Amino acid sequence: MHDPKYLRENTGLIRTALGARGRDVPWDAVQKLSEERRALTTQVEQLRHELKKGSDDVARRRRTGEPTDEAVEAMKRVGDRIKEIEGRLRETEDALNDLALRIPNLPHQTVPQGSDSTHNVEVRRWGAVPSFAAPPKPHWEIGEALGILDFDRAAKIAGARFALLRGAGARLERALIDYMLDLHTTGHGYQEVLPPVIVNRQTMTGTGQLPKFEDDLFRLRDEDWFLIPTAEVPVTNLHRDEVLGEDVLPLRYTAYTPCFRREAGSYGKDTRGLIRLHQFNKVELVAFTTPEQSYQELERLTGHAEVILQSLNLPYRVVALCTGDLGFSAAKTYDIEVWLPSQGQYREISSCSNFEAFQARRANIKYRPARKDAKPDFVHTLNGSGLAVGRTMVAILEHYQQPDGSVLIPEALRPYMGGKERLTKE
Repeated sequence: MHDPKYLRENTGLIRTALGARGRDVPWDAVQKLSEERRALTTQVEQLRHELKKGSDDVARRRRTGEPTDEAVEAMKRVGDRIKEIEGRLRETEDALNDLALRIPNLPHQTVPQGSDSTHNVEVRRWGAVPSFAAPPKPHWEIGEALGILDFDRAAKIAGARFALLRGAGARLERALIDYMLDLHTTGHGYQEVLPPVIVNRQTMTGTGQLPKFEDDLFRLRDEDWFLIPTAEVPVTNLHRDEVLGEDVLPLRYTAYTPCFRREAGSYGKDTRGLIRLHQFNKVELVAFTTPEQSYQELERLTGHAEVILQSLNLPYRVVALCTGDLGFSAAKTYDIEVWLPSQGQYREISSCSNFEAFQARRANIKYRPARKDAKPDFVHTLNGSGLAVGRTMVAILEHYQQPDGSVLIPEALRPYMGGKERLTKE
């Protein structure tokens, strides 16, 4: 969310800076409501001044013994007028606030300009793309042949875009979760949390999912609760309406949760396999820091997600998203894309973003600078997948597939698999 005062005074500048990214914002309505708010505020201030003058006049009349009935009645009319205009002002501010919640964050100056993903900029690559003697099989064929992935029974239980993992497949998913959490907590210094996966409307609003993206969320029918699309939502809201000491920053959290997404705009995309499901597991990284340190923290957080792929020996690249591909709340984002042999291309496995003060302003998360007499200011929030567990399994199945149909288990995961070295048909 943008600073309300800055938005009112610089609507045109924000509109220009957002460009096509703000095409869905009703800018004329924002401008009109801002002008109405300004006019109503002026009226209220003038009437309050008039009310004070009237009060002073009544007091003077009482001291001198003059009649006060007419002056008191005039003050009552002014008071009634103030209440009326204050009511209109509240309605205007509520309407303006609702529109303000739908305005995307401004991109950082280092974000590449562009209209869509074709203008994203590759930052670096790691690892060698493997070669296979025969065309590599897609992960769903590998998993179904091994008996560790069962999409038919998942569809029977729930419907399309769900998966059921069995035997070593279920254990591999659990191994990946444990491995990621262990590395991020013991190796990278994050504190593990296990948050609720059902959250309220205020929590969803705090991180930017509401009000704009309500149709993309799973909402409980009889309660104003939502299933989380990512652990970013509850973990970022851990410090909602709090003022943190600068001495405790940065705060770094990691969390495993199942995630739930409607995938409403993905009709016909990735209809097979584990890439795009309604329910999936993810290990998330969340950080709170000062504005001065947030971009250094973004590089650090992105590097921690990369370490997972490096330790599993999975080739990937890091891409800086352009202005046209940037998410609603983000000021800057790096996507980490892992190579998928069956598709012959890199696919997103992690998205690491700096939201600057955008989420903190919505969720009212501040810190008190250590310098003397400094006023509290909004923290900067960041998050990234560390990693999307299902997509990591996709990459492992495809990269480590063997001619006999088995799949080698990366060495880093073998201690979590009871020493097992490969997946074989169950």
